[in-house]
Amino acid sequence: MQFSERRARFNRVVTNPLFRPICGWVPMWSIVEHTGRRSGTTYRTPVSMFHTADGVAVLLPYGTGRDWVKNLQAAEGGRVKVGGKTFAVTNPRVVATGDAVGLLKAPWRQLLGRAGVRHTLLLDRAG
Repeated sequence: MQFSERRARFNRVVTNPLFRPICGWVPMWSIVEHTGRRSGTTYRTPVSMFHTADGVAVLLPYGTGRDWVKNLQAAEGGRVKVGGKTFAVTNPRVVATGDAVGLLKAPWRQLLGRAGVRHTLLLDRAG
């Protein structure tokens, strides 16, 4: 198992349950709500999320193949909670982080640009 897989598993089992209660209220720690492709179960996954003019950008430090990313893509969207507000999102697309940086305001632009994460998921605010 690669380091990033071990770190993802640790976060899923240990870190996420600890931080989930404050995610969606604290800047940068947010929640993405998605429906399982096979199970139909609703999941709430803590992520690092930033506002864009049209929606949000979500860092993908563990790569583009995570189940929650696939679930959003299969359903063509979901819901997010960021900054204490919950709203529906659509049009999930993975882009190079360098392409997403220009969509953010300072200081998040600088932070995202230095994060060393290769890919970012962009989601548009629905409606």
